[in-house]
Amino acid sequence: MMTLTQLVGRERTRREFEALKREHPLQQLFWECTLRCNLHCRHCGSDCLSVSEVPDMPLEDFIRVLDDVAQHIDPATVMVSTVGGEPLMRRDIAECGRAITSRGFKWGMVTNGYMLDEEMLGRLMDAGLDSISVDLDGVRSDHNWLRCSDESYDRAMRAIGLLSREPRLLWDVITCVHGRNIDRLEQTKRELIDAGVKQWRCFTIIPMGRAKGIAELQLSDSQFVDLLNFIVSTRREGLINLEYACEGYLGAYEGLVRDHFFHCDAGLTVASVRIDGSISGCLSIRSDYHQGNIYAGDSLWQVWQERFAPYRDREWMRTGPCAECDVFDYCQGNGMHLRDGDGQLMLCHLARLRNVTL
Repeated sequence: MMTLTQLVGRERTRREFEALKREHPLQQLFWECTLRCNLHCRHCGSDCLSVSEVPDMPLEDFIRVLDDVAQHIDPATVMVSTVGGEPLMRRDIAECGRAITSRGFKWGMVTNGYMLDEEMLGRLMDAGLDSISVDLDGVRSDHNWLRCSDESYDRAMRAIGLLSREPRLLWDVITCVHGRNIDRLEQTKRELIDAGVKQWRCFTIIPMGRAKGIAELQLSDSQFVDLLNFIVSTRREGLINLEYACEGYLGAYEGLVRDHFFHCDAGLTVASVRIDGSISGCLSIRSDYHQGNIYAGDSLWQVWQERFAPYRDREWMRTGPCAECDVFDYCQGNGMHLRDGDGQLMLCHLARLRNVTL
């Protein structure tokens, strides 16, 4: 049962979401700059490899995108996030960052931390890095199992140690929670607090890409509730700011497990340029909801303004289990990344919660 405060917050978020549909201010732009990766993680949605058949996108191609955007809005209002693959696999990653920041954009990065040593961090900071997220998926044994590397945990913790001593950076740690590590989240929390982590985000794993068919990577419905309860208790404890990712609508847990109520910003404030030039909403969306391609001569700004209707009018999602759902106006069909290529909902978090409470 939601409290009055939650009901008010949910309604306020619904109205804000409707305003975002109309205004769609571009605030975050993801650049899938490489599909190469130095790890071979079990849960990879992109199925990245150390040697990819898809070449890295040339920096000059993406710079044309930024120059296009900068003609229309203040670049200081947009965070450009370099992601992969593993962005640090690019020898020119600092050059990429410098090109981004020299044009007035903010620059962020998501990394597995394996290559983030003191020298690399210095190069990134000199190039203007504003924010960074590092993956740490549980205690040593759980993290190394998921990342398929005996060194990955120690490398990630080394990166976290370096970031904890860098006051100029905004940074957080991302943890993918699954059936193997959920019972050790309390230990993981203690290790992160001891390492100086202030901001922590937990994700669950969608059965796509390499993760499809691996039962250990999925949470049961009761384990999912356990995760949310762990997040609530950790937030009340106040020693580390833990949030659940923007994965879906959570009913009575809305307002308790995140600093905001659920809304999917893909195509509303978030866009992405994929490695092949495709223009999409969010890189978590693995199905093809591309709206254009820079290599077909499309302007990202024009596409953003004129072709993102599937992201901004989500009535097409009101089918299947969503057709008669009593909270569709607040959920809006769930996160776009939970839709398959045919538009069908792959996973409903609210249904999982109701399965446990029934």
